Amino acid sequence: MGQKVNPIGLRVGIIREPDSKWFATDREFPALVLEDYKIRKFLKNALYAAGVSKIEIERAANRVKVTIWAAKPGIIIGRGGRGIDDIRADLEKLTGGKTVIVNVQEIRTPELDAQLVAESIAQQIEKRISYKRACKQAVLRTMRAGAKGIKVRVAGRLAGAEMARVDGEKAGKIPLHTLRADIDYGFTEAKTTYGNIGVKVWIYKGDVLPGAQREESIEEQIARRPRRTRAANRESTARRPETGETASGAAGEGE
Repeated sequence: MGQKVNPIGLRVGIIREPDSKWFATDREFPALVLEDYKIRKFLKNALYAAGVSKIEIERAANRVKVTIWAAKPGIIIGRGGRGIDDIRADLEKLTGGKTVIVNVQEIRTPELDAQLVAESIAQQIEKRISYKRACKQAVLRTMRAGAKGIKVRVAGRLAGAEMARVDGEKAGKIPLHTLRADIDYGFTEAKTTYGNIGVKVWIYKGDVLPGAQREESIEEQIARRPRRTRAANRESTARRPETGETASGAAGEGE
């Protein structure tokens, strides 16, 4: 059986940037890696309801800059920014008094984020919704959002069966061996009464040529599209019956 490598880690330095951006000496390195892990674990548990997909950490001297990518940034920010102040205070305690800067970025299309899609499927499985239905709906939503391919894999005691098995859904293409392919990967576990069910999601968004300009993301393409006004829609609907009448009239004259 083929051993699968993490698609994100495989592409770091080629078409992807690392999530932790800092340099340290051999002595400091292990402690800072552990600190990064603690920061990510704390934020993921504390802000799970906000749909946190990615946490970027940058360091400079005694300062730590944390960027949280979330589907629902309003939950993190809170009223008047109190939420961010509380998070900053907690992180300063966790890092031993270092200066912490917290930024929040919104994920506009969560259907194209593999981690959020995986968590959505896991939440549905925990609510006793059929795993097949959850997977099919996730695949349809992601393909409608503009992805070029998606693969979902669930494993464990599916539907409470005595023997664990593996199942999944797939649409489009997932070129895992193509390093220029922009493939997002997400993993989570659904904690059910009959055991944990693992959920893995791969989403193919398009190709990125190393050294060249990155292709416009689907989010940017949607934002750039001109929005049709109501008046334009009314005009187009009013013209349709007219064109039909003229076509039928022309056919009658020909006869």
